[in-house]
Amino acid sequence: MESLLEVGQIVNSYGIRGYVKVVPLVDNNNQFLNFQKLYIQNAKEMQELEVEDVKFSKNLVLLKFKGIETIEQAETFRDSYLKAKREDIKLENGAYFIVDLIGLEVYTQEGKLLGILKEVMQPGANDVYIVENEEKKEILLPAIPDVIKKIDLENKKMIVNLLEGLV
Repeated sequence: MESLLEVGQIVNSYGIRGYVKVVPLVDNNNQFLNFQKLYIQNAKEMQELEVEDVKFSKNLVLLKFKGIETIEQAETFRDSYLKAKREDIKLENGAYFIVDLIGLEVYTQEGKLLGILKEVMQPGANDVYIVENEEKKEILLPAIPDVIKKIDLENKKMIVNLLEGLV
């Protein structure tokens, strides 16, 4: 399992005091209030940044890192992805990291292999799991309790209930 996970992308600087604008890649923007350190991959190494301040503006997160005091310094991070340690990200009960779900074998409750979970779409109300079968055809499964019955990350399996009309 990956120990660092992407939590946002810096899209621009903000103001003249070294803040950056971040498009969050987490379900709840308030997660950023819990981060004390974030990481950016630069050309040579992973750089650790200490979070000094967090603000919110519409659907963006505004971050200030210690030691980044000017707009010019903040501009150097544009288009970079921010990562956080897995243990610093708080998940709600029953929630999973998408990166952990990709590659799971998906079975019906009767034990029939449907395929491999290839992608997770997030169109709105609930996620949609894209499962690819042996014929390379996609099966779309809504991530709702009536359909997703069990996720077993240890054994890399998901058990689903195929409601009428899904397949």
